[in-house]
Amino acid sequence: METQKNALILTDNSGVTRDLAGLLAAEMRGITVQVLTASNFTGSDILPADYCFFGCAEPHPPEFAYLEELLAHINLAGRPCGVFSPGSAEALRYLTDLTGPSELALNPESLLGNAKLQQWVAGILNQK
Repeated sequence: METQKNALILTDNSGVTRDLAGLLAAEMRGITVQVLTASNFTGSDILPADYCFFGCAEPHPPEFAYLEELLAHINLAGRPCGVFSPGSAEALRYLTDLTGPSELALNPESLLGNAKLQQWVAGILNQK
């Protein structure tokens, strides 16, 4: 019997980022998906996540301060992760750097906008 997989999608407070997160969640059929803004995130939200997705419209959103601190001090080695932004390559670089210390298994491709969204999500879900 296979256990239910869980995904966490964490975004900044930008409406366009939250909209993109909704599109991502819709692609994750058969997976329990929790979509949160970083201002509503607690460290225990990441523990049951088999997959993590982080998105922001601009680099260093203030509401990501707690996430930055947490990922600097927690080991999530091997958990598949994807980073996305509605339109900022700088935000993608920031998110890529953010995930490094936690040893998340970051997908080598990040998602900018919603081009190839379905393929991108499938690639991350198939990592595990």
